[in-house]
Amino acid sequence: MSTTARTPEKSPKVAKKTAAKRATTKPVILSGGNPRIAKACGDAPVQAYIEAMPGWKRDVGRRLDALIVRTVPGLRKTVKWNSPLYGVEGQGWFLGIHCFAKYVKVAFFRGASLRPVPPARPGKKKCATLTSTRTTNSTKLSSPLG
Repeated sequence: MSTTARTPEKSPKVAKKTAAKRATTKPVILSGGNPRIAKACGDAPVQAYIEAMPGWKRDVGRRLDALIVRTVPGLRKTVKWNSPLYGVEGQGWFLGIHCFAKYVKVAFFRGASLRPVPPARPGKKKCATLTSTRTTNSTKLSSPLG
């Protein structure tokens, strides 16, 4: 009698069905309105995050992503902490996006060094290392970045 535990192997049919189910399963939207996307590097997880953004926020995500890709040479993308991050090799991350129930937060890391400095939320002090702004609908995005 063998003492080694044997793990059941999935048949190719079952493995294929499981993979297909995983591919078609919608990402979970967390209580604050942010999609839950697994930590991963590259464009694919960022695009998965954008496609999982609910409602009008998806258009904001697509337009921000296109603007960043068009503007920044040597761009790197990743998803960490359920948020897409954008950076440049050797220079770190410069921008992060995060969905909330009623707005999309765009955080510029070291934002105070940008020219012009991005707008901060009214009533909030600007931090030397982080400047963030929010948009509450896709039409507001077209005006400053359009």
